[in-house]
Amino acid sequence: MERLYETTRYMDQIIAAAKKFLTDVLFNNIPKLIVALIVLYVGLKLIKLLDRVMKKIYEKHKVDVSLQQFLHSLIDITLKILLILTVMNMIGIQMTSFVAIIGAAGLAVGMALQGTLQNFAGGVIILLLRPFKVGDYIEQGSYAGTVKSIQIFNTTIVTYDNLTIVVPNTELATKSLTNYTALPLRRVKINVGIRYGESVEKAKGVVMQVINNNPHVANDQKAPAVYVNALGESAVELVVFAWATQENYWNALFSLNQEIYEAFQANGIEIPFNQMDVHISHE
Repeated sequence: MERLYETTRYMDQIIAAAKKFLTDVLFNNIPKLIVALIVLYVGLKLIKLLDRVMKKIYEKHKVDVSLQQFLHSLIDITLKILLILTVMNMIGIQMTSFVAIIGAAGLAVGMALQGTLQNFAGGVIILLLRPFKVGDYIEQGSYAGTVKSIQIFNTTIVTYDNLTIVVPNTELATKSLTNYTALPLRRVKINVGIRYGESVEKAKGVVMQVINNNPHVANDQKAPAVYVNALGESAVELVVFAWATQENYWNALFSLNQEIYEAFQANGIEIPFNQMDVHISHE
């Protein structure tokens, strides 16, 4: 009986503590919670509305797409952080507590944010120096693809086989990279060999005719050329230079390879291939 009495007394104490918690903490703070949730909801809606207004301003003033994405990301994150801090303060969570925690763990936080701050600075450098912009095809180290977006901390590129790669901004801002689409024209280079004994001038004439008839080559903007590049072991090696706009580069490269081969066949010009002659001695 004594144990049952003790158990009942403890249960009564737990129930009393729960009631006090519900009354003092939850019920008394319900108005604050409701107001805080309303502020959070309205704040998120206003941030979306501001985003739409900013997009119209960008379009009106023809702001660069890369800068648009960077500013959108920066403003969106900043406003949401401020909104969350405001809501937390409304429900009674004092910011001084967070300041004390951050102050006590300042070194750890600094180390944790070091890379993030570097990436942010890298994004600013990219927008100021403009080594590339959204839509450019770039290559840096093992990364190569078309720039899809430039955010405050990273840049997203899409490869030719439709893979998405997210690269930290500091990688692209502090290391050398190749921008294939920075200039309007790109040179198409093709190496082709002809058999020793063939007329070099005839072969060059056939190649030039192919280039002049190719619709993907920008002959009106820059003149093509064909040179003897080397005298190889089994062929006279020609190098073909033509020019194409960025959007026509691959079409020009692939079509010229095929058309030069077909034109050589049609004109009786032989393209040699490596072969081995075996001589059998009967001594």
